[in-house]
Amino acid sequence: MYRLFTGLFDGAATPAQFTQAATDLRAQLVARHEAFYAFSVVPAEDIRLCQGLTGAGWQLVETRLTYYRDQLPAFDYPRYPVRPATEGEVGRVGQMAATARNVYDRFHADPWFGEARADAYLARYAENTVTAGLADVVLVPNQPDLPVDSFLAISDLAHDAQALDTALSRVLLTAVGPANRGWHVKLMAEAVHRAKELGHEAVLMTTQATNHAVFRSCEKLGFRLGATSHVLACHSR
Repeated sequence: MYRLFTGLFDGAATPAQFTQAATDLRAQLVARHEAFYAFSVVPAEDIRLCQGLTGAGWQLVETRLTYYRDQLPAFDYPRYPVRPATEGEVGRVGQMAATARNVYDRFHADPWFGEARADAYLARYAENTVTAGLADVVLVPNQPDLPVDSFLAISDLAHDAQALDTALSRVLLTAVGPANRGWHVKLMAEAVHRAKELGHEAVLMTTQATNHAVFRSCEKLGFRLGATSHVLACHSR
């Protein structure tokens, strides 16, 4: 599995040159591996790179929006009872991630994964936010009369924050089942309150451009749109 992080080119590069470079890259991967999967997250501003990759057979699998909430000292949204998920709940967290399926997320929208593999991937990823250090904390509701049917995983982006000389939080993954309807905005609010208490500069969150329910939560909590990007992928046949 590969991720293309950067494409370097000058202003004089032609569309044909972009497509040829992407074609050469794919041919190199085919020659090197019997099976491979490659993807890239490309800012919407890099139109020529998107055109070059798609011209070489890379497929668009997701368009995503990155929101941010800064000015945290002024955040005064109501509080809600939450607690960290425990290692004993890891299986439940994975199950929630797999069953709260979004057909437009980059895994379910990519035919290479397929539904079963996409479900399994998200379940394992969610489990690892609890047990393998992928997240700094995973929040779940802490209400005695309410079953745990939602979670929100947060990373404090230690390496990025150090490089930028600041402190940040990022929402990695959320899932809300029918027994916790309405808890997305509550968990998000508590993520912002946590960042405020830790003295962070901002909270970041990425979602699909189709996820209108998340847009409403962002609007309620004062998040603003910061960036738009596209996820493109290619793989061996």
